[in-house]
Amino acid sequence: MTSISRRDLLRAGMAGGVAGLALEAPAFSAGGTRPRLTHGVQSGDATADSAVVWSRADRPGRLWVQTSRRPDFRGSRVLRGPVVTPATDFTGKVRLRNLPAGERIFYRVRVESLDRPGLFGAPISGELTTAPDRRRDIRFLWTGDVAGQGWGIDPAFGGMRIFESMRLRQPDFLLHSGDTVYADGPLTETVALPDGRVWRNVLTDAKLKVAETLDEFRGQYAYNLLDEHYRRFAAEVPQINQWDDHEVTNNWYPGEILTDVRYTKKRVDVLAARARQAYLEWLPLGAVAAPIHRRIPYGPLLDVFVLDMRTVKDPNDGNTYADPSRGLLGREQREWLIEGLRRSRAVWKVIAADLPLGLVVPDGATAQEGVAQGDPGAPKGRELEFAEVLRAAHRHRVSNIVFLTADVHYTAAHHYDPARAAVPDFTPFWEFVSGPAHAGAFGPNVLDATFGPEAVFINAPPVANTSPALGFQHFGEVEIDGGSGDLTVHLRDRDGTALWSRTLHPER
Repeated sequence: MTSISRRDLLRAGMAGGVAGLALEAPAFSAGGTRPRLTHGVQSGDATADSAVVWSRADRPGRLWVQTSRRPDFRGSRVLRGPVVTPATDFTGKVRLRNLPAGERIFYRVRVESLDRPGLFGAPISGELTTAPDRRRDIRFLWTGDVAGQGWGIDPAFGGMRIFESMRLRQPDFLLHSGDTVYADGPLTETVALPDGRVWRNVLTDAKLKVAETLDEFRGQYAYNLLDEHYRRFAAEVPQINQWDDHEVTNNWYPGEILTDVRYTKKRVDVLAARARQAYLEWLPLGAVAAPIHRRIPYGPLLDVFVLDMRTVKDPNDGNTYADPSRGLLGREQREWLIEGLRRSRAVWKVIAADLPLGLVVPDGATAQEGVAQGDPGAPKGRELEFAEVLRAAHRHRVSNIVFLTADVHYTAAHHYDPARAAVPDFTPFWEFVSGPAHAGAFGPNVLDATFGPEAVFINAPPVANTSPALGFQHFGEVEIDGGSGDLTVHLRDRDGTALWSRTLHPER
């Protein structure tokens, strides 16, 4: 059994680690030993002059971050970070400010002992790229869905090797489209594959049951960072993270009372609060009090609008009411998005949606999980919300909108055109889907005709829950040419091979 107990983690961690796994330390260590960082480093939400750097210590201590424009750290500066305590599971973040735009930044994180000031643990190094403040080439990736459907880390099958393929693309950043963890997806020791081979999961206590306590939710993020490919990628590529459902539980919405017998805690609002805390602690996001939806400006060519389609989501029922108060975004976020699109001066406006716009995602026999209602008629329920956004953008002559999403565990390209739609007044646009990163593969889903989509490309597995061992793992890549402003999308497989590509020319 590939299982790691806390005692095993401590023993292996003191020995320097085994089999490429980042090993979790106990909550506290002996006062005379040096403190250490347990799960590597990550960075996120990089703009032209700032970024967030994250790490985690094995005990209470103070984080310090050294940054430089040079890999030898000449001319570096040192920033005093927060004291990390059990209140945040010993995780901490430092906001780097006054960074140079459009440059590679090298950083090192250390933790200082509180018992013996001046006693530091070994540093861990990372890199990040800041957003440009002028036109230049941009390359970024997106995907979602990590460690789902029972497929955890199996070193014999290469672990989460898609992250190594993504790292080799040398992107400026990763847009993680949600399902960053599967808190509702316990792992078993082994899974039999159709060809007779056996998938053997690395196991930790937190992955043996559905997450209900705060520590169990925290353990979901700690688990992913056991993988060497994931950890190396996180140290070199800044992230823009959003959440979807599996950070809490499948298809959740506020106010839901669970009937799933695996849960002793039935109120989703209680689970979601704990899940949100773990999400904000363990990912390189900004302030804990800040909303998940946000705009990441990335120079004159790109604005990224990150949506939160969970926090104020209405119930998954028939959802066919012609009620404008219903939706996935809520009025405040909807108005924020409309105003942000109207004010944006970037050439391309990427809307990062954790649920696809036109794909029908059922939640049982009669309820719907996503935007689409599964009918070709006039917008109903949640479709009204996005009809309002698209109409407002069209009215204000906002051009060059692209939707990026994951969620459905296959990759596809959809073109939306009012000439095919029940909603006549919007500007044609594209939606690109890519995933999973490391989970069971599914699809394809049915397209709802309300907004006039056409499936131009699909790559989906022949059977549901195809394992990562058999492929059908995907990520998308976006390249924006600094001169022409052309945006090229590549839908890539686990090894980085382009399955389909399309270049979009910006409207002036």
